[in-house]
Amino acid sequence: MTDSDLRFLPSADGDLAYRDTGGTGPALVLLHGGFLDHRMWDAQVPALAASHRVVAPDARGHGASANATRPYRPADDVAALLDHLGIDSAVLIGLSMGAATAVDTALEHSGLVRALVVSGAGTSEPDFRDPWTTSVLADWGKALAAGDVDAWLEAFLRFVPGPHRTADDVDAGILDRQRAMALGTIGKHTAGEPDLRVPVTGTWERIGGIGVPVLAVHGELDSEDHLRMAGRLARTVADGRSATVQGTAHYPNMERPGEYNDIVTGFLAAL
Repeated sequence: MTDSDLRFLPSADGDLAYRDTGGTGPALVLLHGGFLDHRMWDAQVPALAASHRVVAPDARGHGASANATRPYRPADDVAALLDHLGIDSAVLIGLSMGAATAVDTALEHSGLVRALVVSGAGTSEPDFRDPWTTSVLADWGKALAAGDVDAWLEAFLRFVPGPHRTADDVDAGILDRQRAMALGTIGKHTAGEPDLRVPVTGTWERIGGIGVPVLAVHGELDSEDHLRMAGRLARTVADGRSATVQGTAHYPNMERPGEYNDIVTGFLAAL
């Protein structure tokens, strides 16, 4: 599919972009990481569309979706998209910010969710402790506050190799794709712009009530914080399990798409 295949969901606060492979198979919704867009799933869409209807939206304020001008909850946007498409329930597959949105949707719109696949997040209330992670986030925040896009991008891209590698250890094409998506999203915003997302609260206390199967797919070399939080989610829900993609960090689906796809398709087949 190409950008010409993008469709748009009208909302009271601007249009939300998405791709939809159509078809009659069970529905999957792919939720991308922060500052990226639906293109981070380019290696997953054709593989999963062989047996499923695959929907890949751009989150509000990302990619081709409109910026927010009023308070909103990303989980409500997911629910609105499913309603718009006439999908009664779907498996939500999310990474980082997208994983947090998937969990929020399971908490707030439980009837719409058949199962969850998450990477690099536990809930939308992160608990960052590791010095490497907190250092990167501090550099990220300082750069955003100063409107220094180059410094922000340098900090953002450190999550691709993770704490145990350098950028030289990562396929340059992946870094280029990340850079293009991130610059496209950050270019839609201005320094000091308010964050209008309304948080879903009490998430860690509530995840034990998630009654659908949950798979946490870890990048072996991801930060300790991201591994810990995703692992905690998988251990806490009633039907949780974990899998690891060796030699990858925060974006296992982009670094080793074949292994990631095999893990996910195996999980889906067992539902």
